[in-house]
Amino acid sequence: MTKHDLEAGGPRADRPKRRHFTAEYKLRIVEEYDSAPAGEKGAILRREGLYDSSVQLWRRQRDEGALQNLSRQKTAMDDEHAKQRAREKTERARLERENARLKKKLAQTEAALEIVGKWHALLEMMSESADSENS
Repeated sequence: MTKHDLEAGGPRADRPKRRHFTAEYKLRIVEEYDSAPAGEKGAILRREGLYDSSVQLWRRQRDEGALQNLSRQKTAMDDEHAKQRAREKTERARLERENARLKKKLAQTEAALEIVGKWHALLEMMSESADSENS
């Protein structure tokens, strides 16, 4: 680690972040690039902030079938994530219902204990009164 790295906030802190592209995006750009007239290809690259070499690589990946596999894999993963979220939502709703039921039961129990406490106090007062009358 150099002195410059320490001053900049860590190693390579001034480097730009690497961009990541989805398979769908890559396929869309390759199709748009390939269908564009020769004079407009550069405009697409500038608009998207891409290099021609990236499009060349993506075209090769598409031709080898790698982008379609990524797309299908992502769709399957998205389906699994959606199912997992649905299960979590169902479980959360069940837990919220149970929590509401338990809160209601707790309130009833606390009210019953308060009544029992008052009843006990009343019995003590009656017992003291009876004791004082018998004495």
